[in-house]
Amino acid sequence: MLISKIFFFILIIGASMINQVNANVYEFSFTSIDGKIIKLSDFKGKPIVIINTASLCGFTNQYSGVEKLFKNYAHKDLTIIAVPSNDFGNQELSSNKEVKEFCTTNFNTSFLLTEITHIKGDNGHPFFNWVKKEAGFLAFPKWNFYKYLINREGELVSWYASTTKPTDTKIIKNIEKLILDK
Repeated sequence: MLISKIFFFILIIGASMINQVNANVYEFSFTSIDGKIIKLSDFKGKPIVIINTASLCGFTNQYSGVEKLFKNYAHKDLTIIAVPSNDFGNQELSSNKEVKEFCTTNFNTSFLLTEITHIKGDNGHPFFNWVKKEAGFLAFPKWNFYKYLINREGELVSWYASTTKPTDTKIIKNIEKLILDK
């Protein structure tokens, strides 16, 4: 019995270590709201925050906090990428042009925006499937404005649900830790 428990423990630890060594975001890319490719590998060595968003959601006012984060930490290598999606409650505008105009007009956004992107289902973006694999079912977006912190090595280090504001103390502390980890 003890030997089987030890074997199971070693198997779990070994699988986790392999997963950590081989898994990072640098294999993924998004298409920007302007149609250009955003390769996450271009941000190697920088902390990244990726957020799934929607323009007509009850959490849309979080764009202000996201912009504040970006303004406060962009000069310290922080990259923020917002991923608009219509997958949760059909709360996104109908075109990339409308999304861009909405974000710049209402929130003066200056961080990266992707095109409207599928997150769930068979056509879901591979990044979000990777999140589910790395952090489990609970980390996969259940609604708009889930936030994902990626360290300088491209590893998912924490995630936050929609109800956690971008300027929440937990997020700020983790971003500052990532910035200091050089």
